[in-house]
Amino acid sequence: MTLGDAVQLQDVLNAAERINGYVHRTPVLTSSTADELASSHGHYQLNLLFKCENFQKIGAFKFRGATNAIRSLLDSTSGSATKDVIVITHSSGNHAQALALAARQQNVVCHVVMPSTAPSVKKEAVQGYGAIVTECAPTLEARQNTVNEIVQRLESEGKVVEFISPYDDARVIAGQGTLTLELLEQAAEMGKELDVLITPVGGGGMLSGCAVAAKGKNPNIWVAAAEPKGADDAHRSFYSKEFYPSLMPQTIADGLLTSLGKHTFPLILQHVDAIYTVAEDEIIRATRFVFERMKIVIEPSSAVTLAAVLYSADFHQAMKELSVKNGGRRLNVGIVFSGGNVDLKLIVGLFDSLGAS
Repeated sequence: MTLGDAVQLQDVLNAAERINGYVHRTPVLTSSTADELASSHGHYQLNLLFKCENFQKIGAFKFRGATNAIRSLLDSTSGSATKDVIVITHSSGNHAQALALAARQQNVVCHVVMPSTAPSVKKEAVQGYGAIVTECAPTLEARQNTVNEIVQRLESEGKVVEFISPYDDARVIAGQGTLTLELLEQAAEMGKELDVLITPVGGGGMLSGCAVAAKGKNPNIWVAAAEPKGADDAHRSFYSKEFYPSLMPQTIADGLLTSLGKHTFPLILQHVDAIYTVAEDEIIRATRFVFERMKIVIEPSSAVTLAAVLYSADFHQAMKELSVKNGGRRLNVGIVFSGGNVDLKLIVGLFDSLGAS
């Protein structure tokens, strides 16, 4: 099996069964105003269906992958007592909170290594979910070394210790893909079966899982991703078919700073049709639209999807061609809002930076 086959549709279906009852089935919202704006470029008409993972536990899609990873681990270590199974990660973002809560739900001990520079509110949130937090210097090397030290100590005590990556883990990828299974079902229930799916992309865990699920269910779905122009490593990697790391990314979408992984990149090359980039002001405008017109809270990392739909000339051209291919009918576009964990003071400042435009 190649890395491009590391996760298949059956893995996502198994994950959906495994996490059922532990995660929220998040809502799909619509907006006639958003439909009008997205259809104002001529030559095509769109229905937008927003999959709102900002309503997921811990406020982000990450809870799906974390839950599937832990429950898969427990299945594979059924001979060990739960108290002897420990999960560990290094993260200062949503994955830390997701793994901490998922571990608490499954009665598993969770260790999280966080940089000393991480905001205290994030550390307190992770600790509030019951995880054991260890601080380290704010470098990747320090994070990895600290994780290794903890793992060695715990294993010497006879514990089963598993590192769970925020995105480059087949169990996490499959778990994230379950949101697409839900979206496909919900869209069909609304009489708007999906033609297009677009997600944000950072490390690629969600994108690759969602792409596997979408293409596995319907190979004709156009699967795309969006990322900031100031953190466009996935875009460059995808179109060159050569891995480019994320080096000194500059964007307000702080959830999309990570490089693609050894598992996610091959899956994306195999199952994704396009990746679009958007400017910072476009991300802010899309975020503000969602706050003001849809009345929900999302983080800028979530808004890259809507920004691409509204502002990307490459996306507009693709939709024009897809519409022609489908006889000019309205296209149903699934847009993933990945999370809603945002500093409200920061977001107000970003909105103010746009002025009255």
